[in-house]
Amino acid sequence: MAIGATIYRFHIELSDVDNGVFEQLDLRVAKHPSESTRFLVVRVLARCLEHIEGIEFTRGVSDTELPALIVRDLQGGISTWIEVGVPAPKRVHKATSRADKVLVYAHKQVDHLIAALKQAELRRADRVTVVHFDDALLEGLEDALSRAATWSVTLSDGTLYVEADGQSVVGQRHRQSLG
Repeated sequence: MAIGATIYRFHIELSDVDNGVFEQLDLRVAKHPSESTRFLVVRVLARCLEHIEGIEFTRGVSDTELPALIVRDLQGGISTWIEVGVPAPKRVHKATSRADKVLVYAHKQVDHLIAALKQAELRRADRVTVVHFDDALLEGLEDALSRAATWSVTLSDGTLYVEADGQSVVGQRHRQSLG
């Protein structure tokens, strides 16, 4: 018998000072059995930090055709493709042909990922940005994670301040454009 997904509920107070976004989010996120806790944490952070009308989680790891998150325009087309993890250059190349903006939120092997994407010489590399976080920040959020989580997420000058169920963690958000 297959193991089902575990549902996590996040109540998030988002204050993205860098982008002028201040929202209350109530998210239900399914964690696939093959998904690591770090992957889940990065997926939730990506959802918060890319918050815009039309953003949605996809079926995630169980759907190989779509990324972890997408932003749809008013006609239903994909305007932003948001991968989480360490996707193959071929997958990122495919994403650049389907969306004007491609973000890769890496949860591990960041240097290897960036080198592989640069070596692939993507034709639309100017559409791709790799985002990653300090390891200490991700480790702190993994340790504090609960199935009914209450987070306060603040981004200011590239520094991410998160209070997760009473535990405070701080770290940098790093962005590197390939174009």
